Amino acid sequence: MPLFPQRPQPPVTTPPAASPAEPALPGEDVRRARQLAELIRARFAQTLVGQDDLRESLIVTLVAGGHILIESVPGLAKTTAAQTLATSVSGTFKRVQCTPDLMPSDLVGTQVYDFASQRFTTQIGPIHANFVLLDEINRSNAKTQSAMLEAMAEGATTIGGQRIALPRPFMVIATQNPIEEEGTFNLPEAQMDRFMMKAVMTYPTADEERRMLAMLTRRGSDVVDPDALGRDVLSIADVEFLRGAARRVHVSDAIMRYAVDLAATSRGAGSHPLQGLSALVRLGASPRASIALVRIGQANALLSGRDYVIPEDVKAFVHEVLRHRIVLTFEALADGVSTDQVVDSIVQAVPVP
Repeated sequence: MPLFPQRPQPPVTTPPAASPAEPALPGEDVRRARQLAELIRARFAQTLVGQDDLRESLIVTLVAGGHILIESVPGLAKTTAAQTLATSVSGTFKRVQCTPDLMPSDLVGTQVYDFASQRFTTQIGPIHANFVLLDEINRSNAKTQSAMLEAMAEGATTIGGQRIALPRPFMVIATQNPIEEEGTFNLPEAQMDRFMMKAVMTYPTADEERRMLAMLTRRGSDVVDPDALGRDVLSIADVEFLRGAARRVHVSDAIMRYAVDLAATSRGAGSHPLQGLSALVRLGASPRASIALVRIGQANALLSGRDYVIPEDVKAFVHEVLRHRIVLTFEALADGVSTDQVVDSIVQAVPVP
């Protein structure tokens, strides 16, 4: 049921998005990108049953050069999915189990006095890796979360006044549970906004759960062994190629206006503002949301074999991009309104170019 009454809309005069006269990418680059994406999907097929939306969200975020937050109840293979993506690339991978007593130095590193040399030496922490899994990120305290924010925002950490750049590519995959809120620290809006996407996992179907049991029985172990998945993985250079190629995917002015309109509508503006939105939304999506929509659209177009973005590339992940950037009012929460319902109304209100 729509949250807002739909008013008749005038016909859209924006010209449809089309392929540019000259391709922004050579055809062989587009084909190579699809082949690399298929290698990652093949690895997911060996570790995960179902959860196709999560798999695509992880791959697209990797290509777009962002970070992703995964939310679900326990036992839905959040950690397995993150490990699968990380081990599909021949880069460094670190896992951090977040707890309330986790300190910033445990994450970014610290300086240790060496009595032999009579000087301080820098020991870097686990966040200095290509892929970092922050398990149950909302269990870490605010001081540690601020250290994560610096790393995610600036691609560097500060240890003892020394700025140390993080390796490239750098991607944070964070997980959190929507239950067991006791002893947790909600992520502030500033840090939530740093995640390009927020994926929400749902329970598998009965058939998918049966196939999962069959896969575990054949494998003989409940724990994924990366070495048993084969050595056909992407290199760091492959990831840099995918990210560079995605940035060269053509984005028309109509697509840019569409992305801006979606973000602006969540703030009560836009070309077709929603009446009564202020009663449900306390804080709308920032301009970083429109940037994420364009970057995600470019990555999805590349992985779909196109060198130009179409509206469907943006709409495919609009919920993942906007749901954690919209803050609902207390009245909306009391009435059981979800951010996904608000996003649905925004998508319906904004005309597609």
